[in-house]
Amino acid sequence: MDATFWALIALVLFFGIILYAKVPGLLGSKLDDRAKVIKADLDDARRLREEAQELLAEYQRKKVEAENEAKNIVEQAKREAELYGQEARKKMTDQIERRTKLAEQKIAQAEAAAIKDVRGAASELAVEAAAKIIGKDIKGAKAASLVDNTIASLRKQLN
Repeated sequence: MDATFWALIALVLFFGIILYAKVPGLLGSKLDDRAKVIKADLDDARRLREEAQELLAEYQRKKVEAENEAKNIVEQAKREAELYGQEARKKMTDQIERRTKLAEQKIAQAEAAAIKDVRGAASELAVEAAAKIIGKDIKGAKAASLVDNTIASLRKQLN
């Protein structure tokens, strides 16, 4: 018998031993177990992907809400700043008006006092001038009493 025949016999014996030892069943069960593990991993990955998408959608919604809230806060701040600005301008305008009125009153008072002083000085000069003029024309006690009476009446009118 030649070597080919013995190779055939060795091959048949090899397959016989493999079948007797249930190697194909073991390989099949190992492959089935591996397929179950892979399927479980795929299911977990699918579940995790769905959870991640839900979280992403939730965070995107929260982001939009936060952006809207920030926009509302900025708009509210702008409105409040405008109101504060208007209020500050109004207060400043009122304060300027009060100070202007106070300054005008002080100017009017100073002007009235100056006019009074000028009138007093002018009347005293006029009285003195009149006294000198009258004193030249009228002599004696009559002139002095006339000058005193005139000065007294002018002072009453000025006060």
